[in-house]
Amino acid sequence: MAFEPPQRLVRALGETYGDEAVGDWLEQLPKTVQEAVDRRELDVERVMAPGGRSSLVVLVRRPDGTAAALKVAPPSASPALERAALEHWDGWGAVRLLGSTDGALLLERLHPEVSLRSLPEAKALLEAAGTVRRLWTEPPADHGFETVAERTERQAEAMRAFADPGAASLVATALAARDELTAVSPELVLLHGNFRQGKVLAADRTPWLAVGPEPLVGERAYDLARLVRDRVEDLIAAASGAAAARRRVNKLADSLEVDRERLRGWTLFRAVESGTRAIAAGRRGEGELALEFAGWL
Repeated sequence: MAFEPPQRLVRALGETYGDEAVGDWLEQLPKTVQEAVDRRELDVERVMAPGGRSSLVVLVRRPDGTAAALKVAPPSASPALERAALEHWDGWGAVRLLGSTDGALLLERLHPEVSLRSLPEAKALLEAAGTVRRLWTEPPADHGFETVAERTERQAEAMRAFADPGAASLVATALAARDELTAVSPELVLLHGNFRQGKVLAADRTPWLAVGPEPLVGERAYDLARLVRDRVEDLIAAASGAAAARRRVNKLADSLEVDRERLRGWTLFRAVESGTRAIAAGRRGEGELALEFAGWL
């Protein structure tokens, strides 16, 4: 199957894992996709473009004519962990896994052009809360998922190395919050790991389903922290943005029975981590928005 990987995917993988680490995978990607298509006798409709930042998605049809989506991700993106989480959820709140082989996941077809971001903010947050609640289940026995403490320690190492004097105080505050939060974890449930409005798509068998998990285990407040920062551009542009952000923390915490202060702390840490990472990757505008948002908390 001949095609050029979407440039959005090429850039994002290079920023995250390094050009050398993913270069060979990208070069072999057309062959990998063709082998997965042939193995399952799929008919290819089209490659999703601009597509995602961590994987290639191809819209296909199965031999019986059923619409599906083939997702192919590099080993560095841990597709085996995504597969394990999707198998555990078995379609409950998340896209259903139809099969998998060598890093290629065959998924039920959703409506990729329609996410919760298409809804008014209040409705989107309500639907997001209902969706993520379904995902918070007891993890499977002998699971291989990392913990919130393990993932955020790696992120904290990069933050400590971030050399921008203007952000030093905010980084220190975020790191202190992370240390306090990981000292004691109130629960250990399976989390989506990257949950936000854009990760919830319209579906046929139920209105909305989550996609693209980066699964780990830990407390629910961590999973909500990225959702709090959704539509940050609108918040920054509004005169009451700071107050609206704090209200959003309280509203989500109360509606999902999560401690307000723990959610505020994780939201702060994740916003600063995202901001410093974006600036380090050359996306200064995006990074400064995240840091300004974090400063409100």
